[in-house]
Amino acid sequence: MNGCVAVFDLGKTNIKVVVFDLSGDALAERARANAPLAADAQCPYLSLDARAAWAFLIGALKDVGARFPIKAISIATHGGAGVLVTDDGLALPPMDYEFGGYGVIDADYEAARPPFEETLSPSLPRGLNLGRQIFYLERHFPAEFAGARAFLAYPQYFAWRLSGIMASEVTSLGAHTDLWRPTEGGLSSMVDRLGWRRLFPPMRNAWDTLGTLRPEVAAATGLAPEVRVVCGAHDSNASLVPHLVSRRDPFTVISTGTWVIIMAVGGKARLDPKADMLANVDVRGEPVPTARFMGGREFAVLAGEPPADADEADVAGVVASGALALPAFSDQGGPFAGRIGRIEGEAPATPKARAALATLYASLMTAHLLQRLEAPGDLIVEGGFTRSPAFAAVLAALMPGRRVVVAPTSAGAAAGAALLAHWGEQREPPRLDPARAWSLPGLEAYRRRWERAL
Repeated sequence: MNGCVAVFDLGKTNIKVVVFDLSGDALAERARANAPLAADAQCPYLSLDARAAWAFLIGALKDVGARFPIKAISIATHGGAGVLVTDDGLALPPMDYEFGGYGVIDADYEAARPPFEETLSPSLPRGLNLGRQIFYLERHFPAEFAGARAFLAYPQYFAWRLSGIMASEVTSLGAHTDLWRPTEGGLSSMVDRLGWRRLFPPMRNAWDTLGTLRPEVAAATGLAPEVRVVCGAHDSNASLVPHLVSRRDPFTVISTGTWVIIMAVGGKARLDPKADMLANVDVRGEPVPTARFMGGREFAVLAGEPPADADEADVAGVVASGALALPAFSDQGGPFAGRIGRIEGEAPATPKARAALATLYASLMTAHLLQRLEAPGDLIVEGGFTRSPAFAAVLAALMPGRRVVVAPTSAGAAAGAALLAHWGEQREPPRLDPARAWSLPGLEAYRRRWERAL
């Protein structure tokens, strides 16, 4: 167990600390639900609960550090999140991208943001463009904005809290923010035009060690002061890392969680910003053609909470019934975000049937975007949808002739973040299990009906 890495994996819905050993096996996990803070007299906008996340991190590190020899801490967080800080802490609470009040600055922001051709970042709803959040804060809180020392993307905010070193990093700045030029590798023209460059610390690699633990953090967690703090990455990009270090041919990762994010490494498709197609940027600084929809959130709407597990017969029954779920069941992005989702035909009545319809919907949306993205190579399913075989099995049935493989655990982003602490070391390719395509009579006709109804 020498050389364990503790990964802080902060998603939109869940937050966890996972401990990995040198071979990449997960040894322990501490987790809890994650939720934003409602607007109140102290903060007039929906905000991320950074204080609770920090308290959880310290408590979890203290717990796992008593059991395992932690040598490094790495971080992966959801995108669309960043923090204005002073030298001592928060200048303002971090905004949640689902805040409904961005409309008051939208017209001015749209006039200020760079063209798609520069940033490969489409105009997205609410605060999903991180630049829109900065724009809002500057106009509504000018004194706090003027007093801010830096703007840190969420992974680097927690790395700073741990190490005392501020940094900028490309996967977070390159994730549909309007702040980055992927093809040129620099901050966007808007950053200079609006006078924001002072807010961005020096660029560091996701795998760089920023420093060791602050003395007060070492004391609070019981960890050794020499524990390394790794810069960290945007979570979807972290899920690419195990494959970037072990593959040479093009491949596609389907990262699943609150969002389903399809990243075509080596892809050459023309990106359509109106369909929420964009370029993410991997840890090496390379643009990655990407398509996405809020698949986990939409799945939950259709399946109910907690969802049942659908099996092959359940999905075949929904196909035979002809019931269709048509997009979209979230307004937070994706190619059909402007539409209101609906069920055509008789809605399933049982929990397993509802889960089967949700599985069909998520798989059909994924297959649709894979085709639009001209996604190359193996189709690698990672993240939350790997907890059940249903999604990959239906996707494999929808993609005959394509190799669909599944990560053996749901910790894709965390596993990638752990590898950042060992960047440059020779690693074995991650184990991936081939998905068995379920036998679903009538599926192709069902798919054609679904496509015609879009």
